[in-house]
Amino acid sequence: MRHRVAGRQLSRNSSHRRAMRRNMAQSLIEHETISTTIQKAKELKPFMERLITLAKKGKLQHRRRAIAVLGNRRIVTLEDGEPVQKGTVVGKLFSELGPRYLDRPGGYSRIVRLAQRRLGDNGQLVLLQLLGKDEPLKKQRKTSGKKRSRRRAKGPAQAAKPAPAEAQAPESPAAEAPPEPPAEAAGEQESESK
Repeated sequence: MRHRVAGRQLSRNSSHRRAMRRNMAQSLIEHETISTTIQKAKELKPFMERLITLAKKGKLQHRRRAIAVLGNRRIVTLEDGEPVQKGTVVGKLFSELGPRYLDRPGGYSRIVRLAQRRLGDNGQLVLLQLLGKDEPLKKQRKTSGKKRSRRRAKGPAQAAKPAPAEAQAPESPAAEAPPEPPAEAAGEQESESK
């Protein structure tokens, strides 16, 4: 039984899973989009969300935690056939990605399913992408728990019953307002209260 066992094993031992997650996170930070299987993407997404939340805080202790978890691989790109160093992965995380998501409370990445399958084992492929700065937040649905619970409590049998005759509002305007006391009686009541 797998009671209280979190995460996916992904047919790897723990050190291999940790190394794979680290490499995929570094690639995602570097390229901002990667193609992988659905299971690996679902494992990587919460890990990346926590790293970006660390980067939003931006202090030295958070940078050290990110280096301990991620490593500090250098970003190297080719320009005119020459390799050029563009900094480190943690540097990009804290200088670009952290400030990009300061106003966003979470949900920094998305998983997009691809129609194509992986050759060899026919695995489901997805794109794991970091959202841009101008991507809108999901709209929160407003639901009222009271309305829902009242409907459930009433049920269809009680909803069909008409209201009792006493509870219905009277139709004549004279019956609505109580009769006013005569002017002399009103003056006597005011003098008694003084």
